[in-house]
Amino acid sequence: MADRRLPAPLLLALGLVVLVGAAGLSIFFGSHSIAPKETWRLLWHPDDSVLSGVIHEQRIPRTVLTAAVGASLGLAGALMQALTRNPLAEPGILGINAGASLAVVLAVAIAGVAGIWFYLWFAFLGAAVTAVGVYFLAGVGRASATPVRLALAGVAVSAAMTALVQTVILADQVAFNEFRFWVVGSTEGRGWPVLGAVAPFLLVGAALALLLGPALNAMALGDDTAQGLGVKLGRIRTGTMISATLLCGAATAAVGPIAFVGLAVPLAARALAGHDQRWISVLSIVLGGAWLLSADVLSRVVIAPQEVQVGVVAAILGAPIFVAMVSRRKVVSL
Repeated sequence: MADRRLPAPLLLALGLVVLVGAAGLSIFFGSHSIAPKETWRLLWHPDDSVLSGVIHEQRIPRTVLTAAVGASLGLAGALMQALTRNPLAEPGILGINAGASLAVVLAVAIAGVAGIWFYLWFAFLGAAVTAVGVYFLAGVGRASATPVRLALAGVAVSAAMTALVQTVILADQVAFNEFRFWVVGSTEGRGWPVLGAVAPFLLVGAALALLLGPALNAMALGDDTAQGLGVKLGRIRTGTMISATLLCGAATAAVGPIAFVGLAVPLAARALAGHDQRWISVLSIVLGGAWLLSADVLSRVVIAPQEVQVGVVAAILGAPIFVAMVSRRKVVSL
């Protein structure tokens, strides 16, 4: 049977069109109603008006940050699915989200910290420490950190940390009040400073992920075949873990946990592009950015002038799409 998939370069071009369109909507539409003609004028000719400030100081940086976070989560999900050889895997399988959440809760409960800038660094530190712990736990004993052991270790650590989070927030009302706003995931109020803080981690993680594409393709053929092709399994798995941790940890630190992007986006990229990890990674970047931007636009306009957290909208959009994709086609092992 002939392969009816569109060529990967064409898919990438179409994806970029969708991403640019979503970015345009994010700049032109928001909880503050501004006429499209006025938005276009102020976009190219900013002045000292309040509307110009809304566009250049709020919407544009928020658009760039949202696209970067969506792209990073999509790419991290693609890495996790390739590493674990499980098409239903996502970044949370390493316990990254749970580690970030626990770090934020402990920082609030013990140190009394508050505000995005404190959450940012505690969340990233928690994500990184958890990922390292999962990797070493999976490699305990004589066995190496195989995909199955990584997944099992990640699930176990995530469950334990989630239980600790619930214990702390039930015992500390202040921690609960602070945590419930962060944990739903929101891009509101995030601008250039937050993007600047996480951008180095996102860029390094993305560059490493793209470099790992050929080796991950070889590993998809099996460990023995990959070793026969000269792939250093331990190094590639370690590099993949580092890349996913940088991407997901920094994205989670910036806006809070966002569900379904890291699960559904790479699944869609794989369905569109086939099994070449290089194209899956690139498409996951583009589709992830477009997905989260679309969710963010809806979060701003659905009950304007109020906003819904983007994490809520992303989950509402992602759940039915994910169920439809899984039910309409057979999800095969990688």
